[in-house]
Amino acid sequence: MKGERHPKNDVTMNPSGNESIRDVIERTDLGRRHFMQTTISASVLAAIGGVNMKSIIGAVEAAPLPAGNGFAGIGFESVPPSLAPVADKVTVPAGYTVEVLASWGDPIMKRAPAWDEDASQDAAAQEKQFGMHNDGMHYFPISSHGIGHGRNPVRGLLCVNHEYTHEEILHGAEGLAGGAGVTIAKVRKSQAGHGISVVEVRKNRGKWQVIGTSPFGRRITGNTRMKISGPAAGHALMQSKKFDIQPTGSVEVGINDGYHCHGTLNNCANGYTPWGTYLTCEENWNGYFGWNSGESVDAADPNRAAILNDQARYGIVAGGFGYRWHEADPRFNAATNPLEPYLFGWVVEIDPFDPESKPVKRTAMGRFKHESAQVAVDGNSRVAFYMGDDERNEYIYKFVAAKRFNRHKRADNRNLLDKGTLYVARFTDMPGAGAETYRGEWIALEPDTTSVIPNGAGGYYKLRELPQFAGADDAEVQALILIKTRQAADAVGATMMDRPEWTALRTYYDPEFSFKGYSVYNDQRPLEIYCTLTNNNRRGGGGSTPATSSNKADGTTTAASARPPVDMANPRPDNDYGHIIRWREDGNVVTATGFEWDIFMLCGDSITAKTLGANYQSGNLVNGAAGTGPYYEGDIVDAPAGSADFGAPDGLWFDQFGRLWIQTDQAGDASGDWVNIGANIMACADPNTKEVRRFLTGPHKCEVTGVTSTPDGKTLFVGVQHPGEDSPASNPTQYSNWPQSQFTVNSAGQPLPNTPGLSRPRSSVLVITKDDGGIIGS
Repeated sequence: MKGERHPKNDVTMNPSGNESIRDVIERTDLGRRHFMQTTISASVLAAIGGVNMKSIIGAVEAAPLPAGNGFAGIGFESVPPSLAPVADKVTVPAGYTVEVLASWGDPIMKRAPAWDEDASQDAAAQEKQFGMHNDGMHYFPISSHGIGHGRNPVRGLLCVNHEYTHEEILHGAEGLAGGAGVTIAKVRKSQAGHGISVVEVRKNRGKWQVIGTSPFGRRITGNTRMKISGPAAGHALMQSKKFDIQPTGSVEVGINDGYHCHGTLNNCANGYTPWGTYLTCEENWNGYFGWNSGESVDAADPNRAAILNDQARYGIVAGGFGYRWHEADPRFNAATNPLEPYLFGWVVEIDPFDPESKPVKRTAMGRFKHESAQVAVDGNSRVAFYMGDDERNEYIYKFVAAKRFNRHKRADNRNLLDKGTLYVARFTDMPGAGAETYRGEWIALEPDTTSVIPNGAGGYYKLRELPQFAGADDAEVQALILIKTRQAADAVGATMMDRPEWTALRTYYDPEFSFKGYSVYNDQRPLEIYCTLTNNNRRGGGGSTPATSSNKADGTTTAASARPPVDMANPRPDNDYGHIIRWREDGNVVTATGFEWDIFMLCGDSITAKTLGANYQSGNLVNGAAGTGPYYEGDIVDAPAGSADFGAPDGLWFDQFGRLWIQTDQAGDASGDWVNIGANIMACADPNTKEVRRFLTGPHKCEVTGVTSTPDGKTLFVGVQHPGEDSPASNPTQYSNWPQSQFTVNSAGQPLPNTPGLSRPRSSVLVITKDDGGIIGS
């Protein structure tokens, strides 16, 4: 995910006006399209060359996309792109209504104050209000006969992540550096703006509203007390300094026991469990740590050298992302409290129906920059979670729980995430059984797994034999593998990916093919996972020279610094527009150690004239001649051609009717490489034919992120994050004043405060319904 205090998306794009023969055939009829997808290889198409399709395709009429193979069809036409100057509003298709449900600062629990437009409220107020910059979310229905296990479409709990804060907007006129500069009061408010909101929502007389006095209403922040469980719990590296966290400061009071910690940060995408709990994923947590000039990592710590290496591999640097928390809160000083970073980078499990429960960091699922955790349950009641590590050149993971899921007794699943096997993916160029598919393998990150590091005796070291994982016994070795997940993945030769973000499990709409709400998978309807690969401007070299490099197997590569060559799974140099990859598990079971993969979609701009920079290696494994537009064109299937172009795919979600929803994360101002694509969007795709329709466009300089629906599919919740990003404290509405620029009231009919000079843009959750009361997308 993107933001001014986060690593910038690597963007720069361009697709040409010449369309390939693939585009010609894919946009004619379904029979020929199927022929293309199953018989003609990329190399053949590249040899054929491109033809100009605009005159041929321009007159094609958009029509509903038909149902097929568990896909319920798409019944709307694409909305136009929001080009410069980007309108400060959300647009949806005709026949739909969009409203604001919840915005930053809205009260969500008892005794919470209303939001003040001048942002003068303190941390205590923010701890009871909807947090800032919402991201991933999930709807948990409240059953009339037992919470959390029904299909109630009009009352539920909405769990919403809050990824980061825009300090200049959060702190009112002072901003981060204004007035008294960095103070503990500002740090505490910023920490309170992070985390998760648990919000009760109800539909009453046709209007959705937040229940601001709900007993379920809850904020989980950067300072909330939490448990640590699983194989890494209690390890010496998890025993950082312990602090008494007070509004006026953090007072050192000893050492953590490694089983407890404070806070969750940079909560980006999410997941959920079939037993009714919420999973929030800690992504760019490294940016909150820093140290002051002249400080060095605490020399008293016996693991000092290893800590320095770990910090580099996870991207911890002196200045962080500019939050400067370490200047006022010693807990975030990575020099004097060097073990604290080990307490972040985990998947956190939350029971939304028990406001008194402590969130739990599940260490068995690994430590990295988690983007999402997509659950899959196979026909053997085995459970897996698929996860991306959101940074250039990082990896895709799978965690398989050791115990089976108990569909009948929720309590038996309480600690299901504490034991299991964490795998990392290797994508190969070995042909698969299907046309244009390839083989892949899951590599277990366990002590006896063989690395790719030669041992000097004709063999290779096992992970347990490498110094960074050496321990007194198997339990300690496994703990270190999980604490240093990136280094373990480096050591086993996992495939470096172009920023793996959200994962999504394909659904099939047909009650006959489900068992008590869970899909039955087979060769016709496979267990299929999708993952967005947002972009990578280091793929194929780049920089001052075209030289390429890979993450070092010894785990010493600084985060995001490698410049890998193209490969079959990441086939474009300077991959500015990104792509979506998918794979099918062998035998349609989550315990498979092999899979078959293909590229679902190469994203791009159909009319750009951008060419590959001379400082990139010109090798190309997709259609098009080296150094020409096809590097950036993509192969999005739409009609008319170019009508649904998009880039930087990020959010990804299948609804219960088999539709794939895609959200994007780029600059959002329709400038530069995005001049033809416009602002960020949400699109809908057919997983059978790959056809795409643009469903929603966002306001100026925002990201569209987070999506979930009610069980009946008639209400869609969608997130809009950081509208007006980069606005200064002196002029908070310089780039946007959304949602006030579009709406005067929220979905419950309550006024949205909008006083000139005081108002400021607010990240919000939208509620979208169809005017005829039907299912979204139908």
